[in-house]
Amino acid sequence: MDGIDIATLRELFILPFLTGLVLAVLLPLLGCYLRLRGEWLAALGFSHIAAAGSVLGLPLGLPTTLTATVATTLAALANALIARMGNSQFALMLVLGWAGALFLAANTNQGEVISEGLLRGQLYFSTAGHLVGALITLAGFLLSLHWLNRRLLIQRFFPDYYAANGRTNWHHELLFVVLLVPAVVLGTLAIGALPAFALFFVPAWVAFGLVRSWKHGLWLSAIIGASVYLLAFFIALLMNQPFGPLLALLLALTSVLRLVGPIKGQNSY
Repeated sequence: MDGIDIATLRELFILPFLTGLVLAVLLPLLGCYLRLRGEWLAALGFSHIAAAGSVLGLPLGLPTTLTATVATTLAALANALIARMGNSQFALMLVLGWAGALFLAANTNQGEVISEGLLRGQLYFSTAGHLVGALITLAGFLLSLHWLNRRLLIQRFFPDYYAANGRTNWHHELLFVVLLVPAVVLGTLAIGALPAFALFFVPAWVAFGLVRSWKHGLWLSAIIGASVYLLAFFIALLMNQPFGPLLALLLALTSVLRLVGPIKGQNSY
C-alpha cells in the first residue's frame, strides 16, 4: 500500500487478524466445555464483568487489561464458593457487569468511548500483548487437553465418581478457571462482550447438533469459529462494516446448519 510501511501494516491489520484468529479457535473449544458443564451463560456473564472491570481501570489509573482480569477472577472465585444454581449466577453477573460498565462509563472521562468499544468490539485496536496472551492461553489449553478432557467428562457423566473414590476435583476445576478467565478477558477486550459470547456459544451449539462424537464436536466447533471469523474479518475490512456485530450476525446464521443434523433428539450439549 502506498504510504504505509510494513510496521504500520502489521499494527493495523496483521496483529489484530492473528489475535482474532487465535481467539476464534480458543473460545469455541472452551465453549464446548461450558456447554458440557451446563454453564454456557458463564461466558456472557464473565465478559460483562470483564467490561466493567476494564472501565474501572480508567479512574484508578491502572491498565484496563489488569483490572478486567482481576474483576473476572474475583467473579470466578465467587462463583466457585457459592452453591451451583445452573446459569442463574451468570445471569446476575451479566446484569451487574452491564450496569456497572455503563454506570462507570457515564461517570468517567472517556469512559463511554471505552465501554462502547468493549461492548461492540475493538479488534483493530488489539496489541501484541493481546496476541501473546491468546497464544499462551491456547497453548496451555492444548497441552492440558488430554488430562482436562478426561476429568471433565467423568465429572459430567459420573458426578459421584470423585467423592466415591476419595479423590479431589479441585485441580481440574482450578485449571479450567485459569484457562477460562484470560480467554474471556482477551475475547472481551479484542472482540467485544457479545461477539465473544457468540464465539463461546454458537459454534459448540451448532457442532453438537451435527456430529455424534465428543471429539468430532470439538474439531467442528473450532472449524466453525475460525471459518466464520475469517469471513467476518475480510467482509468487514473490504466493505467497511463494524466487525463485532458482523461476526455475531454470521455466527447466528450458522444456526441453520442444525436443521440438517443427522439425528433428531441427539445430545443436547
